[in-house]
Amino acid sequence: MASNGNNVLIYTNNHIIGGTRSSEIQTDGDTIEIASATQGAWREFMAGRKNWSITVNYLVAPDTSALSISGGTGLKDLLQVGNTFTLKIYKRGATAVVLQGNAILKTVKITATRGNLIQGTFQFVGNGSLS
Repeated sequence: MASNGNNVLIYTNNHIIGGTRSSEIQTDGDTIEIASATQGAWREFMAGRKNWSITVNYLVAPDTSALSISGGTGLKDLLQVGNTFTLKIYKRGATAVVLQGNAILKTVKITATRGNLIQGTFQFVGNGSLS
């Protein structure tokens, strides 16, 4: 079965991040040089520490209670930068978690232009492993 953006759902604390328009998961890792300059012309590396982040772009529905990710009052909960959340990523229609990890809400951006739906972005930074 082919996957597309509509098939990836991101939940936090057992609540879907409502109105998700798109999401991006990024992982990267450090490299540590292990060869010295006297060991030849080619550099050698070993893998170092890893990190991950998830960015979610969303549209705010007229009823912002759909965006309540901590069981509270809706959009106000989402503005609590610095809070830690458990993020779960599912494939739409599946019951098994594809990826899961704890993350800190780093940034929230809300854009409201006259006559359009409110748009925004959450950026979560991983706090530990994503597995």
